[in-house]
Amino acid sequence: MAIAESIEDKLDVVQVRKHFPIFSYPENAELIYLDSAATTQRPTKVLDAIRHFNEEYNSNIHRSAYKLAEKATAGYECARLLIAQFIGAAHSHEIIFTRGATEAINFVMRGWGEKFLKPGDEILLSEMEHHSNLVPWQVAAQKSGAKLQFIPLDDSGELELGKLDDLLTERTRLVAVTHASNVLGTRVDVKRIIDAAHEMKALVLVDGAQHVPHSPVNVQDLDADFYVFSGHKMLGPMGIGILYGKEALLDAMDPVLYGGSMIDDVGYYESTWAKLPWKFEAGTQNIPAVIGLGAAIELLEEWGMRRIEKHDRMLTGYVLQQLEQLDFVTVFGPKEHRNPVISFAIQGIHAHDIATFFDSRNIAIRSGHHCAKLIMKKLNISATARASFYLYNTTEHVDLFVDAIHKARGYFARWI
Repeated sequence: MAIAESIEDKLDVVQVRKHFPIFSYPENAELIYLDSAATTQRPTKVLDAIRHFNEEYNSNIHRSAYKLAEKATAGYECARLLIAQFIGAAHSHEIIFTRGATEAINFVMRGWGEKFLKPGDEILLSEMEHHSNLVPWQVAAQKSGAKLQFIPLDDSGELELGKLDDLLTERTRLVAVTHASNVLGTRVDVKRIIDAAHEMKALVLVDGAQHVPHSPVNVQDLDADFYVFSGHKMLGPMGIGILYGKEALLDAMDPVLYGGSMIDDVGYYESTWAKLPWKFEAGTQNIPAVIGLGAAIELLEEWGMRRIEKHDRMLTGYVLQQLEQLDFVTVFGPKEHRNPVISFAIQGIHAHDIATFFDSRNIAIRSGHHCAKLIMKKLNISATARASFYLYNTTEHVDLFVDAIHKARGYFARWI
């Protein structure tokens, strides 16, 4: 029984890869894609869902009575329900469609922050934040007179959560923190942060863009006030993201965009707003992308988020074990409790040169500051190379990745 269970719990990567057309093209036959933290590849189910909408029932949603529009509305709202169930939201109307996690955070900054933040209030961030969860709060602080505070990042790549008691005060109105770092792979104990913040009557926004693709999430269990993520990092299309917010908080927020669809009644000089979720969805939405994200979630559920999590952690452990044996390679971030995001440096070689060399060997990685300059400043570096693995990657890909590190070291040796 134990053997059968272990086999059943294992992700069949060979079968999974067959769902991704990009790997079947001759020019991509030898491609090793290790940039899923930036964007994941899209499976046939998602591409077909978008194509079927555009070819078979392209129409606008909600207000038309003809069959095409009814089918489009059903597909759009079905996706909303799927997403609500996927993250454990209490109500589907707590799911707001945006263009991405960045826009979702900006919705909270404008709809909640500009309405409720006052001079002397404090916003608690971390030194680990992506610019998407940093810059909007810098602007909010400048506009409102609120002050920014930061949870420090220690040398191991973990947040110093032991300092929460000192950082959280009666002036703290909001904590905005990532669930997992896009640079260090660090998995943050957001439940601990949320519980501590709520004791001080502060709200918490969680940036889940790097966490939702890799592990199950239940926003009610976390008790998150706001939770955001992007479709394109979890097999879905680009240009679609999710803002989850507790019903009472979304009701209290002001709309961010104004115009069609988000109104209840319109007079000559003033208007009233529609109920949730439409209050925040002005204008024509990215309907095919919403439907595509719904298809992606169906596929993730079919493969099983626990299986995906187990597979990703296996790959993470495997690559870290290989790299820790190389004294000329520095891996940034914690050794445990991390996602399959590996930022690294090869002694004497610039990150951009590493990425270019890897590309010559058909291995796609990323280089740069990864929209997280606070981390770069903390590490006292300008850039890292970054490999990020996902459900279509194998241990063979890890072996080839490590081999490319050795080859890069040899190639650049004449200049080191």
